Amino acid sequence: MTVRVRFAPSPTGFLHVGNARTALITWLCARHYGGHFLLRIDDTDHERSRLECEKDIEESLIWLGLSWDEKTNQKDRLVRYAVQIEKLKESGRIYACYETPEELALKRKSQLSRGLPPLYDRTAVQLTDAQKEKYEAEGCIPHWRFLLEDKSIGWDDKIRGPVRFEKGSMSDPVVIREDGSPLYHLCSVIDDVDYDITHILRGEDHVSNTATHIQMFEALGATPPVFAHLPLISDKEGAKLSKRLGSLGIRDLRDTEKLEPMAVVSLLARLGTSDPIEAFTDIDPLIAGFDFSKFSRSTPKFDPDEMVRLNAKVLHATPFEEVNVRLAQMGLPDLDEEFWLTVRANLERLGDITEWWRVARGAVTPLIEDADFIAAAQDLLPPAPWSRDTWTQWANAVKEKTGRKGKALFMPLRLALTGMEHGPELSDLLLLIGPETARERLSVRKAA
Repeated sequence: MTVRVRFAPSPTGFLHVGNARTALITWLCARHYGGHFLLRIDDTDHERSRLECEKDIEESLIWLGLSWDEKTNQKDRLVRYAVQIEKLKESGRIYACYETPEELALKRKSQLSRGLPPLYDRTAVQLTDAQKEKYEAEGCIPHWRFLLEDKSIGWDDKIRGPVRFEKGSMSDPVVIREDGSPLYHLCSVIDDVDYDITHILRGEDHVSNTATHIQMFEALGATPPVFAHLPLISDKEGAKLSKRLGSLGIRDLRDTEKLEPMAVVSLLARLGTSDPIEAFTDIDPLIAGFDFSKFSRSTPKFDPDEMVRLNAKVLHATPFEEVNVRLAQMGLPDLDEEFWLTVRANLERLGDITEWWRVARGAVTPLIEDADFIAAAQDLLPPAPWSRDTWTQWANAVKEKTGRKGKALFMPLRLALTGMEHGPELSDLLLLIGPETARERLSVRKAA
């Protein structure tokens, strides 16, 4: 069997980390099994769906490296839905309901006051044709519900294990609004049947929906696909995600936080699994390592700071040929591989490299506390041309001349040459600075 999966976001908002995790895991499943990945835009809600959000979803998936094999929009399939809905009406699996929202709310309140679950009482199923005609003559426009069969519903979830809903525990779901527009549930199932979806991966907040969807699949004469429900992520303290984190968009991570896509992928792919979270520069190992059995039912904790730490590790392992074009776009066309390999271990974000370019090639205010020591060091600078041995030769000469060693030797030189207390190894950085610039920075005789 060819594995066919789908990611079905609603374009009512920008792609956030929760949905991106679902998209990523669904995509990894498809690629692991050599299957088919469908991007389905659930845009039947015309009032709330926005083209800018659909564009953001596409751009975010592409940025993460998640290409799709096929794309469809639900708004373009309304005729198909109408055909299938009419069949279900004819078979009696969809029925008209004439209660107003106020009447339904009153029924729910009455049931709860009696200690009963707030389930729809199926009054509309008992209506005669004459009663329906009377309602419609009075201007009542019906909404439509799917008639659940009076039986238990169960499936073997790939993450949660056996799941069962007992008969009588669920209400017949509304599938068509008063204005005639179909709701998510039925459209989703019709799509999954038409596109031969074999596996559905989604959040655990859809578990109860799945119970009703299974009967919809059966009503359409189709075999339900395999289901896998992912635990929803929490914040790093284990609490429900705050609005700030819950709405953290992929565009924010890309444009504001300036993170590498593989840093985001590295975290989201391993979050909630038995595999350790580590930095990857290539997605292939994550594809190869995909396995439903690795996912835990416990709530995974999402820490945005972890992505920043992973981002640094990703950059530290990234070869020059994968960033040279981006560096040129940042205004650093002359930055070569030697420079990149020297400073990348000191980067947290790619943009940090501009600071090291300035340290090596731009204006620096030397920090000099001992002018006599720096003057002596300047006098001992080896002549050009410099090589990998230059630092060792210079440091040994300064040590012999001044008697200093260790941090007392290295730190004043670093402060004078870079104006900073940290950075790449001076043996490498000295070559990037060069003889002329180094001599100039060491020429300052007074404390800065």
